[in-house]
Amino acid sequence: MNYNDFYNKSIKRPEDFWAAQADTIEWYNKPQIILSKDEKGYPLWYKDGELNICYLALDKHIQDGYGDQTAIIYDSPVTQTVKKYTFEEVKTEVAKLAGGMQSLGLKKGDTAIIYMPMIPQAAFAMLACARIGVTHSVVFGGFAPHELAIRIDDCKPRLIITASSGIEIDRLITYKPLVDEAIELASHRPKKVIVFNRKLGAKVPFKKYDVDYDALVYGSEETPCIPVNTLHPLYILYTSGTTGKPKGVVRDTGGYAVALQFSMQYIYNVKKDEVFWAASDVGWVVGHSFIVYGPLINRNATVIFEGKPIKTPDASTFWRIIAEHKVNAMFTAPTAIRAIKKEDPNGDFIKKYDLSSLKTQFLAGERCDIATLEWYSKHISVPAIDHWWQTESGWPMIANMMGIEQLPVKPGSVGKAVCGYDIKIFNEEGIEVGPNEQGYVVIQLPLPPGTLLDLWNDNPRFKVGYLTQFPGYYFSGDGGYKDNDGYIFITGRVDDVINVAGHRLSTSEMEEIVSSHQSVAECAVIGINDALKGQIPLALVVTKSNEDIEHFQLEQEIIKLVRKQIGAVASLRNVVIVERLPKTRSGKILRKLMRSIADGDSFQIPSTIDDEAIVEEIDAILIKYEIGIYNKK
Repeated sequence: MNYNDFYNKSIKRPEDFWAAQADTIEWYNKPQIILSKDEKGYPLWYKDGELNICYLALDKHIQDGYGDQTAIIYDSPVTQTVKKYTFEEVKTEVAKLAGGMQSLGLKKGDTAIIYMPMIPQAAFAMLACARIGVTHSVVFGGFAPHELAIRIDDCKPRLIITASSGIEIDRLITYKPLVDEAIELASHRPKKVIVFNRKLGAKVPFKKYDVDYDALVYGSEETPCIPVNTLHPLYILYTSGTTGKPKGVVRDTGGYAVALQFSMQYIYNVKKDEVFWAASDVGWVVGHSFIVYGPLINRNATVIFEGKPIKTPDASTFWRIIAEHKVNAMFTAPTAIRAIKKEDPNGDFIKKYDLSSLKTQFLAGERCDIATLEWYSKHISVPAIDHWWQTESGWPMIANMMGIEQLPVKPGSVGKAVCGYDIKIFNEEGIEVGPNEQGYVVIQLPLPPGTLLDLWNDNPRFKVGYLTQFPGYYFSGDGGYKDNDGYIFITGRVDDVINVAGHRLSTSEMEEIVSSHQSVAECAVIGINDALKGQIPLALVVTKSNEDIEHFQLEQEIIKLVRKQIGAVASLRNVVIVERLPKTRSGKILRKLMRSIADGDSFQIPSTIDDEAIVEEIDAILIKYEIGIYNKK
């Protein structure tokens, strides 16, 4: 199959193209209206269809005679556990949990929050919600109670599903007290909290609203799948916004199922019965799409990995899992490969394992530097494919579509536009620029099936954030350019969201927390380049007049404050005191200028700057504390 012909058909005849793809999944009522618009003029796919995504992921395969095939491989080096579940076993657990949820009063249209570590029960909970039409919102287990409380108040869950604890390398993290604290902080009160007790030694304080997971499942009957409309919200997934308030991306059910089936076949080139491993977390969009729903819909065994690329126990973990479980395609963030490279620069661990099952390595979540790509290619003889997508898209937007035609890899590029995505590079006036000219990455409407339906209870923000700047186009928030061959290069965010080891975090939210410290007069938080994590935050702080506080003390207090409010995922390590911040004469803080200084990028001092001498002052501070390009570690 030829990429150009296949892609062009998806752009020129989108209704015909996606009608054919809709035939690849099973519907209760097959859609007759392929493309339409809502009352606000936003494109919709398959609006009159009915289906159930849990049925596609489990029941269908059992009915087709594959109930004994492995569906989930749970590999937890932190607990030294490996356990496999067949499709029949997963379906039984999910159907009984769904029945238990119904007995607690949950019904189609309700919402539930899932706050769990990387254990099979997290996937069971997601699928159980989908089975009965409950919209789930998975919250990353690394987030602190404050962040969880914000999400509770926004999506107003009737139920929270959690576990007694998670494990961070060798440290036990108690989840239940964090959930209890979040409920106390929130205005909305969920009716019940289902608690899966892992029996790892963590204290599990009992509250009146608690329900034991095992007892609920054991005492419940299996419940069948409930048909839902194509546009029924499968989940809400919160992603960082520039205002500090997370954005609840809403995903539909039908278009998403079609897009995931399409992705597994044409992007990841994974055949049914093969093993797929996305080394991410169910708290992120990768976990939703390619740990849980995508592989299971495609009848693949999916790996749920509870560990880290290093220190659990060492840099051989990834290769051990690939060899032991015969993984055929893998997906991870470049940060993970960089961490392994740092611990095992010569690839000695790699040589100890038979990796012959592996066909392709996919990388995404952050920009992949050329050195990491070259190191991987040197030591492992399979294609390393960088690609790009967002929480908002739900599945890849730019890639090397391995299931159609393997195109040459261009280091630094994330590939070419995926079918359905008409990607252009615009300047500020909304005019398309030529090859190798940088601009804004935009996508002409309609977006293909499976992309965001809206923002939860915030359509005005949805319009302003994505659709207003360039009418008729979705604005990705990223900058980039195309070369003469149509390969796309992403240069990074153009707003105040940074990418820390694949996690999108809001610097403006961090600024709010830093500025809440009693000694802080004003501050700026910027993302600077980091060899391991891609980007890390740096806080520059101006203290209040007559404030007598040691730099080290202030730094530790602010780090602790951010960790408490956001969580360790924020990775704030550097806080520096400055006399003043660079500003324009109108008082706007010049964050881009500070990023350029810290990263060693070339820059022009804005003509509107209040005092050019501030550039040398900031540079001197970075030298003093060995930050950014002056980091000698």
